[in-house]
Amino acid sequence: MSKLGKVLFIILCVIVTIAIIVLLFVLLYKPLGGRPNKSDRENYESRSSNYKDGKFYNDGKFSVMGSFIDPYKDRVGSSDVVPQGAVSVENYEFIENDNSDVLFTWFGHSTVLIQMHGMNILIDPIFSNRASPVSFVGPKRFSDLSGDVSDLPYIDVVLLTHDHYDHVDYNTIKELDEKTNMFLVPLGIDKDLIKFGIDKNKVNNMSWWEELELNGLSFVCTPARHFSGRFVIDSNDTLWSSWLIKDENYTIFDSGDSGYGDHFKEINARYGNVDFALLDSGQYSESWHDVHMFPEEAVQAAVDLNANISMPIHWGAFALSNHPWDDPAKRFVRQASELGINYMISRIGKTVSINDYLDNQETWWEE
Repeated sequence: MSKLGKVLFIILCVIVTIAIIVLLFVLLYKPLGGRPNKSDRENYESRSSNYKDGKFYNDGKFSVMGSFIDPYKDRVGSSDVVPQGAVSVENYEFIENDNSDVLFTWFGHSTVLIQMHGMNILIDPIFSNRASPVSFVGPKRFSDLSGDVSDLPYIDVVLLTHDHYDHVDYNTIKELDEKTNMFLVPLGIDKDLIKFGIDKNKVNNMSWWEELELNGLSFVCTPARHFSGRFVIDSNDTLWSSWLIKDENYTIFDSGDSGYGDHFKEINARYGNVDFALLDSGQYSESWHDVHMFPEEAVQAAVDLNANISMPIHWGAFALSNHPWDDPAKRFVRQASELGINYMISRIGKTVSINDYLDNQETWWEE
C-alpha cells in the first residue's frame, strides 16, 4: 500500500470510528430519548391525519426557519436578553385547593401546576438549571428556582406538549416518576419516557382531538403549530400539541409552543369558551415566526379562544431567542390592555386562583 493509501485508510478508519461512537451515543444515551419502531409508525398513521412517511407535519404553509430579520424590532422591554440582576421569585409552598375554583402555580418558562377537580396537573416540568441533554452546556436558567420536585404534591397527571429539552427534561421526569400517577403525551413522546425508564403502563400517548376522561376531568390533545426533535436525526418523529383540560365548571387551555394559526378558532368552535388560557408568548423571532407567537399574536389567540383570562408563558427562565427577557410580559400586557382583554401575570412560584387575576397584574419584572 502506498503512503497516500495508508493515509486515506487511516482517515477512513477515523471517520468510521467517530460514526460508530456517535451512533452508540444516540442509541444508548437516555436523555436523547427513544425511537418509534415500524409498529409505532403504523399506529401513528392510523390515528393522525398529519402523519405521513414517518414524519408529522403542520397544515398549510409552514417553515421552521424563515428569513433573518432584526429580532429587536418593535421591542418594548429592557435591552438585556437575560436580566443583569436577580429575578423576583417566591418560594413555592403547596396550598390545598378546596375545589371551589382553580389554583395554578407558574414556575417560569412553561412549567405550570394546575389544581382543579381534586387533581394536581403538572405541565411541561423542567426543574433543571439547563434546558439540555447534558448538565455542562446549553441554555442556562437565569431566574432562581422557586422550588424543586420534592416540594411538589403528588401529581395525578403530567402533561407534555412536545419533546424539546425546555419541555421534556430527563432529570425532572425521572424525579417525578415516583410521585406521578400518569403521563399524557403527544404521539411518540411515550418512546422517550420509556427510554428514560418510566413504566409504559403509566404513559398514554394521544393524537390531536383525542380525549381521555379521568374521574370526571377531560383531557383533550389539541393542535399546535410547531416541530419536534431531540437530535438531528429525529426531526418531527414525534407530535407536538396544545392541551385542553375541562370539567363541568372550568375549561383551561395550554398552548404549548405554537405559532399563530386557525387552530385556536377551531378549538373554540369544538369545545366552547376558555376560562383560563396559558399562551406561548416568548422566545419568538421574525426568523422563526411560524413556530412561536409574538405576544400580540398570543393576545389574539386569547380572543380566538374567547378566553376569559389569559397569561403569557414560555419566558422568565431561559433565553432561547434574542429578544429582551421581559419583552413578552410588556408586549402582552400592552396589547391586552389596548383590547380590553383580562390578563394576569403571577410571580414565579406564587400559587394563585384564576379568579384573582386583578390582584396579579403587578409589573414585578421591573423590580
